[in-house]
Amino acid sequence: MTEMVYGTVPMRAGEPILPRWWRTIDKWTLSCILLLFGIGLLLGLASSPPLAARNGLAPFHYVERQAFFGTLALGVMFFTSMMSPDLVRRLGVLGFFGAFAALALLPVLGTDFGKGAVRWYSLGFASVQPSEFLKPGFIILAAWLMAASQEVNGPPGRLFSFGIAIVIVGFLAMQPDFGQAALILFAWGVIYFVAGAPFMLLVGMAGLTVFGGTIAYNNSEHFARRIDGFLSADLDPRTQLGYATNAIREGGFFGVGVGEGQVKQSLPDAHTDFIIAVAAEEYGLLLVLAIIVLFAVIVIRSLFRLMKERDPFIRLAGSGLACVFGVQALINMGVAVRLLPAKGMTLPFVSYGGSSLIAGGIAVGMLLAFTRTRPQGEIGDILMRKGR
Repeated sequence: MTEMVYGTVPMRAGEPILPRWWRTIDKWTLSCILLLFGIGLLLGLASSPPLAARNGLAPFHYVERQAFFGTLALGVMFFTSMMSPDLVRRLGVLGFFGAFAALALLPVLGTDFGKGAVRWYSLGFASVQPSEFLKPGFIILAAWLMAASQEVNGPPGRLFSFGIAIVIVGFLAMQPDFGQAALILFAWGVIYFVAGAPFMLLVGMAGLTVFGGTIAYNNSEHFARRIDGFLSADLDPRTQLGYATNAIREGGFFGVGVGEGQVKQSLPDAHTDFIIAVAAEEYGLLLVLAIIVLFAVIVIRSLFRLMKERDPFIRLAGSGLACVFGVQALINMGVAVRLLPAKGMTLPFVSYGGSSLIAGGIAVGMLLAFTRTRPQGEIGDILMRKGR
């Protein structure tokens, strides 16, 4: 009866890892991820050659790098998705402390690559953005702390996790990187909400967020400039947003044709932050809708599968990972169509970027590990175990 209600499958003694993984993995989510990566390579072929030419590189330099880092990211994703939730939790917590140390050392050892924000470490052949790896680690740590707080005599996990989130936001604001800071707060809010937070407390947090945004607007020229540009009724057609908006308008329903788009000639970030503008111009609204559907399927299927999960940690961590994955995609596309203020944030598995791809592979691998079907046990056994 339990399996009929909760959709779980019995474990087969001695079953090899790969057959068990294939039998229990969410194949719809896995297929959507692979399709997004394929679309990313397709759009990279269209968007990156002009940038490579401007930088004196081979025409498909960036596509080859995206294929390399993407293959590495998929390998990490498959490997992580085969892990048990307990192993994911242990490695996630360790990864968080490593990424947090790297984030704290950015002001000393990091570089801005001329973009005005110290967010990266330069390795010569590549760059690393610690905040990308910090997000999945923080979600795992916060979910673990909040799940532990629900146990009898458990630690004040909600308070501890909130304190950690505030410290991270402080470091991110110093770069400045308000977009990643907002994602960290959003992730904590989702986990807290799923853990049973009072609604009025969430309303109060939203008020504090608005208050913090006001302070940032009054004290950060970088933040104020982007907000003013978003609120302005006039849009300079020579800015990145202007080029992106025009490209989306020109694309219409079916696009101007493969290789016929012009936005990639003008946008320096056409292969990263504004990749959706390239998709809209060359392939039209149809491809954009397909990308939106793929992200929606990943998030919705993951949340529905997590609703059946009885382990608090898995439910909290999986919900945080799924929602942050979807919101990051929403922010990227929202900026391109001027529904949100400008923010340098990649489209997961579609945009070019080594750190983004590999960190995305880790995060989605964790999500796939949490959403695998597994025996849940009888509800009486769960209650007896909690009562001990």
